[in-house]
Amino acid sequence: MTSIIDNAAPARHGSASGLDALFSPNAVAIVGASDDIRKYGNWIAVQALKGSRPVHLVNRTRSTVLGLPTVPSVSAVGSPVDLAVIAVPAAGFEAAVDDALAAGAKAIVGISAGLGEAGGEGLALEQRITAKVLAAGARMLGPNCLGVLDHTTGLTLASNEFPLGNIGVISQSGNLALELCALLADHGLGVSRFASLGNQADLDAADLIEAYAGHEGTAAIAVYCEDFRDGRRFARAAAKAAAAGKPVVLLTVGATDASVRNAKSHTGAMVSSGIVVEAACRAAGIEQVTSPAQMAHLLQALVRSKVPAGSRTAVFADGGGQASVASDSAATQGLDVVEFPADLQAALAAELPPTAAVSNPVDVAGGGEQDIMCFARVLDHLTASDAVDATLMSGYFGGYGSYGPELAAKEITAAHAMASSTAARGGTVVVQTMNWESAAADALRDGGVPVYRGIEEAAWVLGRLARRRTEPATGVPGLPAPATPVEDTGYHLSRRLLAGAGIPFVPAAEVATREDLLSAARGLNYPLVLKALGDEHKSDRGGVVLGIADPPALEDAWNDVQARLAPSSCSLEEMANLSGAVELLVGVRRDPRFGPIVLVGLGGVFAEVLRDVRCALGPVTREQARGLLLSLRGAALLTGARGRAPVDLDAAADVVARLSVLAAEHPEISEIECNPVAALPDRAIALDARIVLD
Repeated sequence: MTSIIDNAAPARHGSASGLDALFSPNAVAIVGASDDIRKYGNWIAVQALKGSRPVHLVNRTRSTVLGLPTVPSVSAVGSPVDLAVIAVPAAGFEAAVDDALAAGAKAIVGISAGLGEAGGEGLALEQRITAKVLAAGARMLGPNCLGVLDHTTGLTLASNEFPLGNIGVISQSGNLALELCALLADHGLGVSRFASLGNQADLDAADLIEAYAGHEGTAAIAVYCEDFRDGRRFARAAAKAAAAGKPVVLLTVGATDASVRNAKSHTGAMVSSGIVVEAACRAAGIEQVTSPAQMAHLLQALVRSKVPAGSRTAVFADGGGQASVASDSAATQGLDVVEFPADLQAALAAELPPTAAVSNPVDVAGGGEQDIMCFARVLDHLTASDAVDATLMSGYFGGYGSYGPELAAKEITAAHAMASSTAARGGTVVVQTMNWESAAADALRDGGVPVYRGIEEAAWVLGRLARRRTEPATGVPGLPAPATPVEDTGYHLSRRLLAGAGIPFVPAAEVATREDLLSAARGLNYPLVLKALGDEHKSDRGGVVLGIADPPALEDAWNDVQARLAPSSCSLEEMANLSGAVELLVGVRRDPRFGPIVLVGLGGVFAEVLRDVRCALGPVTREQARGLLLSLRGAALLTGARGRAPVDLDAAADVVARLSVLAAEHPEISEIECNPVAALPDRAIALDARIVLD
């Protein structure tokens, strides 16, 4: 197989690591500063003036704004200004950028809308302005964005206030960012940095992830993105951030046609399909979520807890019903609520009333009212045990303080002890309590233990943490050097190209006349297959005749196909013995953002009916291809279901890997497919081939 080299292109406009002018400027100019409370120029100016760095208000027609003197242009400031925030109508945006660059600005934040997202002349104008920014050695965020913020440097250049914390937020939607921040605040979390992507005319999500990955004040990165631009670079940036200890949580769109239409009207975005984004997330170790609420829940766990060593989960509650519900919730998330060994049960029993359950789940059975510190002792036993990887706690904890001031103080003490013990043991503990807003719950959070209101949320995040260990990132593959472009996609030319890459086919010949047919048949072994060429769904139209046993049957098949379909040519092939075969779909599609995407699934004529498909960023190795095949819902058919002989999985995986490399070598190919590939007990062989050029 062709070796893979990492020839990934660098960032489109150079490194994003040097964004000091954006996140830590010496001074700021607000172009379009206004007294009108309906305008962004007002909202951002109000926020900017809360900081400690110099802020210059630029307005061409007013001498004062917000009671402060203005200047008519950035050039008129008279001192260096690293960053200009431009909030003027689209018609005045280019002139404002020209002025800021002439004054020496190194970063532009474009609030103005009506440019690239409008298409046509607006897009052309945006591209012209971007070229000027880059030629000046500057960078631009937006346009059509909400602003930028960095709490670690005291920079507040967004339309709204954001709670202080350690979550870096990158968003292509202003309102979604605001909703996320409100949800983070519910968990006692906040924002370190915020950047609004807007149209990504220059700086894109990958640039910002790279900048956040090296930011000391950021512990995790939250991204809402509609258009990934260079999807491979986005994935690589996220993988680097995760390697630096800053996991990336992604919310995107593309699950429905309606969401795609709205994204295109919102930012002129090109939206990749959901299955492609999922493949990129698996490769890069990105945590994908479906709502801002899920994002906030998972971020709390990622920054406060740790990935457990396995899925063995202790359920710990102070009520029988909640213990049972928590156990079921944990199992639904793939966690193993295993019975404890005898020594652990004995240690737990010694801490609790005789009526307590200690086999897993643990139910303190009223022990909390008698001795609130039993929670800390039980949790310490659980986190110290070699039989437990993680603990899911559920119930009433945090509410005992309502029974009196003495118990309230002890409950907080117990919470501090639980958090300290968890940290000292290096344990993974997730808590759900109906009293999630209590002082004791806050003490747990402050000590690094995530706390949730609902058991579904708590079990879900614990399951996601566990899967970070059991389903690690596969890595973002590099791309091979391009090969000589393919110019003809005829069926037999496609077969020869694939066969040259090491993909096995049955012997075959292309025939256009009866004489060609009879001549080719003399060099092949019966039974034969006759395929009418030029029809993607030829089997549905009777264009594939199987089991041709002898020359008379061959002539009959030829006459029938010619009479019904009149194809320009046919393929005559030996018929493979498919006894014990599983038919697979193996293909590669080229996504405009993420490049070659490998697809494997249960195939043949039922591929579109079964829709049992898995995807990965291509190219893939044989081992990765094997993992894809085994992750299919119907994988049991490959490994020997109901007494069937298992197929040669390595041979099938080899076909997938070889096809993926071939497709990656040919960027001019938009689709390449072998359907079906017959996976047999002793080999795998391709029975069809199709190539579509871009």
